[in-house]
Amino acid sequence: MSYEFLPPLNFLGLAEEYSSLERSRVVVLPVPYELTTSYGQGTRNGPRSLLVASQQVELYDREFGGEPGLDYGVHTLPQLAPNYRDPVTAHAEIAAAVAAYAPDKLLCVIGGEHSISGSVARGLHEAYGDFVTVQLDAHADLRDEYEGTPYSHASAMRRVIDNGGGPVLQLGIRSLSVDEAEYIHTQPDNVQTYFAEDVHAGKHIAPLADFVRGKQVFLTIDIDCFDAALMPATGTPEPDGMTWNEVLEAVRIVARAAGRVLAFDVMELAPIAGMQAPDYLAAKLTYKVMNILLAKGRV
Repeated sequence: MSYEFLPPLNFLGLAEEYSSLERSRVVVLPVPYELTTSYGQGTRNGPRSLLVASQQVELYDREFGGEPGLDYGVHTLPQLAPNYRDPVTAHAEIAAAVAAYAPDKLLCVIGGEHSISGSVARGLHEAYGDFVTVQLDAHADLRDEYEGTPYSHASAMRRVIDNGGGPVLQLGIRSLSVDEAEYIHTQPDNVQTYFAEDVHAGKHIAPLADFVRGKQVFLTIDIDCFDAALMPATGTPEPDGMTWNEVLEAVRIVARAAGRVLAFDVMELAPIAGMQAPDYLAAKLTYKVMNILLAKGRV
């Protein structure tokens, strides 16, 4: 008797000839980790929903006149299972996985809560040394700790800075605490912040290019950088967010000016049952970022 199996749950549903580790220039690391979300929950389901939605994304990209994913290849790793009993161990495991798969590939990490990004920075620093970080987000995420833990999603960028990923340039911020506002004001060497109204007015364009010019870069995208009307499926949505074109414009600036983009992540997708559009947006965004970075030879 013969058996048939469903295709593996890999990004874009690519066949083996386009998705083997050896052949691929991109490695996708799904990290369904969620321990500190403080409002809406469900980011642990984000990686799977993004991967499922990605298999409906058309490979043809009009901007590049072809199917870039078939040219560069994408290998999807099994979903990482960090230790939920101990955040110190969990984040060490995430960093180790990043360091292991980072060299010579463009690493794409999909989460999961945004605290993961601090450990992505730790792994990248181990593999590559110093780099700078560009953050697209609704929230500053600069608390030193939140609700009793330094591993909170609200502390993601402080951990990025601590782990060798500073300075950080933030885009689209529209929600922060008084302590975070003070940190931004007093630590200009660590963080530059362009609030949502600055991005809408284009005030970030030249400074972003200058910030990344010739440098190694980590790009971290919290999906709540988008306006809540575009992306309701996230734990802490905020109004007046970035548009699709504003987000891609920022990615293109990074691609043109950076010396090398080491990795990017897409965080905080919290799927809503029966609502497919946000999952699809996150999946198409992930593919589009890959295309922009790789079709122009940025890795």
